[in-house]
Amino acid sequence: MKVLLSIKPEFAFKIFDGTKKYEFRKVIFKRPNITTVIVYASSPVQKVIGEFEIEDILNSTPENIWRKTRDKSGISEDFFNDYFSNRETAYAIKIKKAKMYNEPLDLKKEFDLLPPQSFAYL
Repeated sequence: MKVLLSIKPEFAFKIFDGTKKYEFRKVIFKRPNITTVIVYASSPVQKVIGEFEIEDILNSTPENIWRKTRDKSGISEDFFNDYFSNRETAYAIKIKKAKMYNEPLDLKKEFDLLPPQSFAYL
């Protein structure tokens, strides 16, 4: 099964250039059979730009997640700490194989969706 994630463009493009091997989330999907993430690059891009396979989903304290992922996080420690401030649990989606589309897709036309705040099941 697939899920569509809204990701800020600066981070979305790092997934496809290989500098970001983890996508961090405060909340994770409830369905256990998600294998693929469709990437929606949020404003100002506002297009579906690619997809990646999920290798694993880590969950632990923010401190433990940062220790395990920092070398391939694609973000600064300050950004990470701000994002997870006042959180007891952090999630890190480990990216297995990413594929950027040759042509970005329109979310409404191709998926009949509006941009999700966090994610949407497909």
